[in-house]
Amino acid sequence: MNNFVLMAEIIQDPQLRYTTDNLAIAEMKVQFPGLRADDRMSEMNVVGIGNLAQEIQERYHQGDRIIVEGRLKMTTVERPEGFREKRAELVAQRIHTLDGAGFGASTVTQSTGGAIPTPSDYRPAPASMAPSAPSYSSAPAPRSMPSTPEPDYDDIPF
Repeated sequence: MNNFVLMAEIIQDPQLRYTTDNLAIAEMKVQFPGLRADDRMSEMNVVGIGNLAQEIQERYHQGDRIIVEGRLKMTTVERPEGFREKRAELVAQRIHTLDGAGFGASTVTQSTGGAIPTPSDYRPAPASMAPSAPSYSSAPAPRSMPSTPEPDYDDIPF
């Protein structure tokens, strides 16, 4: 399974383009901190396709902080120096906006603009909706074994 979630900051405005069959594709460059405090910031391209591409172009800009959900894809790029380079890019399936300062404490909103519910927003279901114990019917009687054993045609004993 290829599932990737990344919290990052947009460092290059999204660029929208269309394929020959009129499919929208948006690309933007994001940066995110390394695992250790002394690691430098890493950069990655994020790609949105279809309706998400148009939403990326309209809603997201350089400096925005986001959480991107999607899949990781490796691409090969021809370098001007004459060699090929492999790069990872994130093909987005969902994007959430981060409000607040810093990479630590933030409020998350979905790309649809609504706040994500917190555990305090949930209430237990009423007792009338609680699932009841399943009822089991009697199982059918097992079939009787054949009176003559079938011959073993397998040469290997396991």
